Amino acid sequence: MDSGRIRTPRNAPGTAPGDRSPSRAARSAPRAARIAALAAAALVATAVPSARAATDPAPRIDLTVLVVDDGGSAVGAITAELKGSGVPYRRIDLNDPNRPVVNQAFLSDTVDGRPRAKYQGVVLPHETAFGPDSAEQTALRAYERTFGIPQVDAYTWSHPGVGLDYTTEGGMSGVLDGVTTSVTAAGKAGPFGYLAGSLTFEDNDPAVAESYGYAGRPRAGYTSYLDLPVEGGGRASLVGEYAADGRRELVVTFAYNQYQRQFRTLARGIVEWLTQGIHLGQSRNYLSVHVDDVFAPDARWDSARDCTPGDFDCVGDDGEGANPIRMTAADAQYAAAWQKASGFTLDMVYNGGQGEQWRTEHGGTDPLTDRLVADRAQYRWINHTYTHPFLGCVQDTTVVPWQCAKDAKGATLWASRAELSAQIRDNHDWAVRKGIAVDRSELVTGEHSGLRTLPQQPVDNPNLAGALADNGVKWIASDNSREPQQRTVGTATGAAKTVPRHPMNVYYNVGTAAEMADEYNWVYTSRADGGSGVCESDPASTCLPAPLPVATGYADHIVPQEARIALSHVLGNDPRPHYVHQSNLAEERLLYPVLDRVLADYRGLFAPSAPLVNPAQRDVGTELTRRAAWDQALAAGKVTAYRIGTTVTVKAPAGVTAPVTAPEGTRKRLLLGTTAFGTAYAGTRSAWTAPELLQSAVTLTLPAT
Repeated sequence: MDSGRIRTPRNAPGTAPGDRSPSRAARSAPRAARIAALAAAALVATAVPSARAATDPAPRIDLTVLVVDDGGSAVGAITAELKGSGVPYRRIDLNDPNRPVVNQAFLSDTVDGRPRAKYQGVVLPHETAFGPDSAEQTALRAYERTFGIPQVDAYTWSHPGVGLDYTTEGGMSGVLDGVTTSVTAAGKAGPFGYLAGSLTFEDNDPAVAESYGYAGRPRAGYTSYLDLPVEGGGRASLVGEYAADGRRELVVTFAYNQYQRQFRTLARGIVEWLTQGIHLGQSRNYLSVHVDDVFAPDARWDSARDCTPGDFDCVGDDGEGANPIRMTAADAQYAAAWQKASGFTLDMVYNGGQGEQWRTEHGGTDPLTDRLVADRAQYRWINHTYTHPFLGCVQDTTVVPWQCAKDAKGATLWASRAELSAQIRDNHDWAVRKGIAVDRSELVTGEHSGLRTLPQQPVDNPNLAGALADNGVKWIASDNSREPQQRTVGTATGAAKTVPRHPMNVYYNVGTAAEMADEYNWVYTSRADGGSGVCESDPASTCLPAPLPVATGYADHIVPQEARIALSHVLGNDPRPHYVHQSNLAEERLLYPVLDRVLADYRGLFAPSAPLVNPAQRDVGTELTRRAAWDQALAAGKVTAYRIGTTVTVKAPAGVTAPVTAPEGTRKRLLLGTTAFGTAYAGTRSAWTAPELLQSAVTLTLPAT
């Protein structure tokens, strides 16, 4: 689901009793004092906890987060962020009667004569999740005070217990849909420094209240990180740090779920604050866009027949079609100019044989191929097979939908290893002859064919793995909507792995906005409204309440929706590429409005310290492989990581690289000397890292505060 409708935190009524209190505490400290307080609680905190003598050994802080879960969407969102970025955590289910008791023994112990804090940070549903005066709450507070452990209150209301005035005292409570908030100076100097400055809450459906919140004016001890203007003047806080009683809490006073843009934008900062900027796991904002079928024409949607002649999609289709969609030289020039203006590089997924065939059929000339080849250095290129045949089972296209053809004994007929290999090899060699830089290890087959294609082809072409090995292919694209998880193709050691790609809902068989809206209506409207009715039978789909206007539906509905979906992937630490087709760069050039919206929205949210990362297909494959190995090691309990003073130690199984995030200035210990650790991103440094030669663990030295 995309919208959160939780309005009140657990154990707090819709109208908080405190909101009726006539008292008014002192307002927040002056701005300079708040920033000074933030600096004193900098991400790398090395002060000796007050409950421990200075002569005692520095405690060991294990790099694991404790998550106390009440089943609400706020804790679920933070948990999803931890899991998605590779941060180890232990979850306690408050609804489980057999859960462990949170006491001193659960939270800490002694290892090698040194006190150990088992958790580097704590996530609670709200500030008194165990009950305000319970033994568990008391034990947790003592633990946080002793070891300097931060606590996130995932969703609470505005009241003095979290350092805020009641909302009736100059604040506000209500629906936040469409409200624009601001990152404060303290927020920019602290955990949210990677943001540009303003954040507007989503309002995807005016008929649905998607987020509710309590904005309160800060009291002494509270430093606001995200606020908004309130009626009567001044500003009230939605996110901030409350320091009191030797403890620190990050207080969030609005409802959210893991899919909403406002949470996704703030999630990185929440984790950095929670872990003091030192944790296992890492996160980036990724966006790659593959343009399939380059040099090839694409079949065109028939608005009268509601099918695509030329793709065996219509009854009686001969596979020829009419009036196909293909880029022109002018479209290619526009693509190059757009890339330069936008600062974004497209991946051209090409079929060299289709270009040669077009040239032969058009008097030996092909201005499109000539233009793209002349501009070859401006793009990345990926092998899409020479002529784009279907490389799975032999298709029986005498029926709609098609079926796998079988021999006289009922065995499935398959494209041969020789055909598969030739398609891969010939296309690679064609690019080399044209001076195009192409990586032999990357491949996208036509329609992801060769890989299993449900429902017609439930298994991979048995000849596929061998053909991939014949040509040195290590990374083969798959369709994320069908296979979201990476997998190995075949069983041989070193076999190729899939790289799932997100299909963008800008159709391959349309060249104009009117065609796009017409086909979209066919797919997403009910039979009563003239559509296919597929949306009525597919539980993963939702029918439009009414057909879109053909003239304006693309710009007004489809573009913002597809841009929002793509941006959600970007903000979700998801490296998987998106894919479209060359037809989307032709005629009315439908892709650009979507990408322009994604890029503009992104750059409106993030500072230059958090640029979009545009990975190549092989880099995505490597990232997914590392993540899978890391997740497996965490699940098996084979990772040990802790911090003692300014030294961080990470031990993982042999062959498993560890994702680590640390502050600027962190250095990695070598056999002799040290070196700067990681690469800079969003105000921290991070990397996949492993022990150096003759070392058994990764050792990092943090900068002095």
